[in-house]
Amino acid sequence: MLRRSLVALALTIALPLVWTAGRSLDAARRPTLPSRLSDRSFWQLIVDSSEPDGYFRSDNLTSNELGYQKVIPDLVGRTQTGRVYLGVGPEQNFTYIAALKPALSIIFDVRRGNLLVHLMYKALFELAGDRAEFVSMLFSKPRPAGVTTAATAADLFAAFASSPGDAELYGRNLAAIEHQLTDTHALPLSRQDVNGLERVYRAFYSRGFAVRFSPTYADLMIQTDSAGVARSYLATESAFELVKMLESRNLVVPVVGDFAGPKAIRSIGTYLKAHGATVSAFYLSNVEQYLDRAGKWPTFCHNVATLPLDGASTFIRTSSGRGNGFGIGFVSTLGSMLQESRSCGPF
Repeated sequence: MLRRSLVALALTIALPLVWTAGRSLDAARRPTLPSRLSDRSFWQLIVDSSEPDGYFRSDNLTSNELGYQKVIPDLVGRTQTGRVYLGVGPEQNFTYIAALKPALSIIFDVRRGNLLVHLMYKALFELAGDRAEFVSMLFSKPRPAGVTTAATAADLFAAFASSPGDAELYGRNLAAIEHQLTDTHALPLSRQDVNGLERVYRAFYSRGFAVRFSPTYADLMIQTDSAGVARSYLATESAFELVKMLESRNLVVPVVGDFAGPKAIRSIGTYLKAHGATVSAFYLSNVEQYLDRAGKWPTFCHNVATLPLDGASTFIRTSSGRGNGFGIGFVSTLGSMLQESRSCGPF
């Protein structure tokens, strides 16, 4: 009897201790990502995580994937908001960000030029009051009369279609972009970076919606998901505002790095783990096909395995299907990051 009483007493004492320890463990795992990065922290995260500038055969100033929105309903069903989005390339990331509502977004690319594209976008998001002003600034086109916040993406681009590029507007906007980045944010951009920014922005001014011959920027923005719902970041003011908010808080961070490189993905993984964060999704475009050709996919897989993942962490990948080579032939699919990274093979 005495033995049973002592055991019961021990359990009575131990159970609260176990519960308390469990609660402390949960608290330790709770995400501590900042709601805003200081300008210094934003730039330091870029510097600490980036690799040397790499090479790709084209500038890729815009996406060429027309069907990238098709997977969004399934993607949203698989993932959780308030986590971390990872991606590659230019503007298609904003559409995935608007759908997933992450707390932080990291955009990798082997080319430093893509970092400059994202810095241009960062300044424009911060400077523009609404979607129409954003499109006006992005393409240096005067804002047409009568465009309201209720306009669809199709309405928006139709209205701007007959609005010519304006050289004076381009000059003012370029100065505003550079001022926003180098003075307002005090980012220590080199002269080479500033020249690169100017080249990128001039391409949007000189080529208009046909920054890429096909698909055009308008083509990309008026696409829909598999249910026929317009999901681009310029489809609604709310989608635009969400990305604008993250950009204004320095929470869309461009990083220079090869997917199979020694530093970029692993460095971000270390940062995220230190903040108790979990990856929501990783948009890969069709980078894996280039990794396969170079025999580097296993290294990329091992890099992914260093990220904080769970069963909801999802790859978004693009593969070439049948089509005319200008975006129609690309197919987007989803995959489990956790399951795939557990079968990387030898390192």
